[in-house]
Amino acid sequence: MMKKIFLIPVVASLALFSCKDGKEQEQTSAEDAESKIQIAEPQYDTYAEISVKEGGHWEGREYIDGQFKNVENLDVPKEHTDHSWFIRYEGPGWENSQVGYRLYLDWRNAIDIFGKKADTMVLPYVGQDNFDSYHEAAPWGQDILKAGKSLGIGGYGRYMNDTVAHFRNVQNTHAEVNNSAGSSSVAITYEGWQTGEETIDLDAELTIYPEGRYTQVELSPSAEIEGLTTGIVKFEDVPLIQKESEGGNWAYIATYGAQTLVNDEDELGMAIFYKKDELAQQVEGPDDHLLIFKPTSDKVTYYLLGAWEQEKEGITTEEDFVSNLDELLQNLDSNNALK
Repeated sequence: MMKKIFLIPVVASLALFSCKDGKEQEQTSAEDAESKIQIAEPQYDTYAEISVKEGGHWEGREYIDGQFKNVENLDVPKEHTDHSWFIRYEGPGWENSQVGYRLYLDWRNAIDIFGKKADTMVLPYVGQDNFDSYHEAAPWGQDILKAGKSLGIGGYGRYMNDTVAHFRNVQNTHAEVNNSAGSSSVAITYEGWQTGEETIDLDAELTIYPEGRYTQVELSPSAEIEGLTTGIVKFEDVPLIQKESEGGNWAYIATYGAQTLVNDEDELGMAIFYKKDELAQQVEGPDDHLLIFKPTSDKVTYYLLGAWEQEKEGITTEEDFVSNLDELLQNLDSNNALK
């Protein structure tokens, strides 16, 4: 459980002030935040949340008025889509002291990265101004990845007809979060996910641990389908890096370079570790470097990772990034898991 506290001005300044063109711009006063917003204070070294509006109303595809409230589980309303302003920062988020992630809980189903300059839990304070100011630089960090039409970093979909089918046709989507001393996780059930002529259910669980920048992803399809995929968003002039473990059980794809929303020189590393015996092929999609899994009704496991150069005591060169990936790959080869 997490205790409730009222937002204090020092913490409020992390979320409610953003930096644009080198100047701080006040979104709302700390005093207003202190009087209006009640924050769930994380008590562990990892944190996951989903926050939705209450007290407002739907007008078509947009949710008008209301205040955000954290919930442990959610059946996504039929009205909800991209930019509906119903879910704070558009989906569940999870973090540890080094990095944060979020998943767009709508048809896009991409995973985005919150680059962190602070080594504390920051997600409870992100997006509380009812806007997407988290795209702008702030003392805690910012949203740094431009996902576009891609899967972002480690999102999932189905590769068919030379493109990726996301989650436009789903009967029901249920999400829940769990926080414990050893990890935090987001579990999502997609009931009646239709792609082409096939309809399946898909369970996904995304887990982050206190140490390491990675998130473990477990996908459990209800039936075998061809083309279940994950990937990394492609950027021009940022080459793909690939390596297999010495034992041949695990491998990774990765990118490193200027590929953030911050500026043309800001550098980010992204990687996905996967089991070789679960992979059918690696292909280049229109928006992503893709990993296509073999048809199965068994659980598929992979790890996604983002490393931002502005992270506190973070990785700042491609050489160090690849060295870190190689250490994790060796760990996977020896232990068959990262924890």
